Amino acid sequence: MTVYIDPPAWPGHGRLWSHLISDVSYDELHAFAGRLDVPRRAFERDHYDLPSHRYADAVAAGAVEVSSREVVRLLHASGLRRRKGRAQGLSGAARTRTSPRPHSLG
Repeated sequence: MTVYIDPPAWPGHGRLWSHLISDVSYDELHAFAGRLDVPRRAFERDHYDLPSHRYADAVAAGAVEVSSREVVRLLHASGLRRRKGRAQGLSGAARTRTSPRPHSLG
């Protein structure tokens, strides 16, 4: 079991954030995050957002430190990458549509 974390370099809500990922499964990732008491609401598509003050906790629990570029590479290579704005399991146009079609008033 390997879970990876990138350095806390992503700004948001007045702090810096890391990304916590698995290259095996979401189940593995959720289990690891659960052991750290990371709330499920911190999960976004394919990773957990972890505030900088929790970085050392994740590393101490066994997360492997990698670059942000390596996080993306690992997610792509594992097939676990879920891009923003794309629903899973839908085909072509349905997958890329981000807003509903306008109603016909005709």
